[in-house]
Amino acid sequence: MTLSLYIARRFLGSVGKVFLAFLAILLLIDMIEELRRFSDAGIGLTGAAHLALLSVPETMYRILPLIIVMGAIANFLGLARSSELVVVRAAGRSGLRFLLTPLLVSVALGLLAVALFNPLVAATSKAYEDMRSELTQGGRSVLSVADTGLWLRQGSGEGQTVIQAARSNLDGTELFGVTFLGFDQAGQPTRRIEAETAKLVEGAWQLTGTKTWDLTAANPEQTSLREAGPVALPSDLTPERIRDSFGTPSAIAFWNLPGYIADLERAGFSAQSYKLWYQMELALPMLMAAMVLVAAGFTMRHVRFGGTGKMVLFALLAGFGFFFLRNFAQALGDSGQIPVLLAAWSPPVAAVMLSLGLLLHLEDG
Repeated sequence: MTLSLYIARRFLGSVGKVFLAFLAILLLIDMIEELRRFSDAGIGLTGAAHLALLSVPETMYRILPLIIVMGAIANFLGLARSSELVVVRAAGRSGLRFLLTPLLVSVALGLLAVALFNPLVAATSKAYEDMRSELTQGGRSVLSVADTGLWLRQGSGEGQTVIQAARSNLDGTELFGVTFLGFDQAGQPTRRIEAETAKLVEGAWQLTGTKTWDLTAANPEQTSLREAGPVALPSDLTPERIRDSFGTPSAIAFWNLPGYIADLERAGFSAQSYKLWYQMELALPMLMAAMVLVAAGFTMRHVRFGGTGKMVLFALLAGFGFFFLRNFAQALGDSGQIPVLLAAWSPPVAAVMLSLGLLLHLEDG
C-alpha cells in the first residue's frame, strides 16, 4: 500500500505539472488572440484575460488525453532514471502489476473530469459564447431548446420578438405550431401572432394560417384578425445565425446531455453530434487509461538500454496518433458515416488493446 501511494503521488505530480504548464501557455496565447480579435471593441487587457479564462478550460478539457500521456512519460522516465523501476521489479512486483496504480489513478481522473470538470467547462463555454456574441453581434444567442419546444429571439427598430415553436426542420428555418410575441422598446407586449407554419426567407418569416392579436387594444380577441393566405413578417435572422446559436456539444453539461438530446429530437433537430459527444464522455476514462499504457509501452524501461529520446518520441507519436484517431472518428460519427458507438468507443479500445499487446510482449517476451 505504501508503494502504491508513492507511485500514485509521483504520477499525480507529473500530470499536475504538465497540466499547469499547458494552462499557463494557453492562457497567454489566448489573451493575445482575444486582444487581436476584439481590438475594435476596446476590451483591454482585463477583458482579454476574462475571455481567456472562460475559453481556455474547454481547450484544456479537449487535450486532457495528451496531458495524461505526457505526464505518464515524464513519470516513467523519472522512475527509470532514479532506478526505482529496477528496485520495484527486484522486490517481486512485475511491470504490469506496477502499472495497476497509474491506471487506477488515470481512470479516477477521467471520472472526475467527466463528473466535475465537464460541467465547469460547459458553464465557462456558455459564458464565453455569450460575451463573444455581445461583442460581435450586440446580443446573446438567438436560439434555445427546452422541453416546451424551440425558442428564438429577433430584434428590430420597433423592439424585440420572441418566437416559440412546437417543432422545426433540421436547421430551424421552418417552424410548425409557432407563436410570435412582439414587445416594444419599453418591454411591453404589443402583438401576438399564431401561425401553423413559418418559413424563413430572405429578410422575413413567411407565415401561413395566421391569427393576429393587438395586445394594446382594450379587447384583443375582438380586434383579432385571421388570415389563411401567406403573411410576411420582417426578420433579422438568417440560417447562419440560427445554426451558430447551437454552439458546440461541449457547452452542455454531461449530466444535462440526455435531457437536451431528448429536447432536440422532440423539437425536430438532429441530435447526432450530441449523442456522439455523450458516448465520448463515457469513454473518456478508458481513453485516459489507454494513454498511460501507451506511455508505459515505450518508456517503462531502464535508461542504460539507450535510445531514450527515440522511445519518448515514439510514445508521443503514438499518443498523438490515437488522439488524432479519436478526432477523426468523431468527424465520421458527426457526419453519420459510422455508428455513434463505433465512433466513440473504437479509438480507446484500439489504444488499450495495442498498447497492452506491446506491454505483454516487452514484459513476458
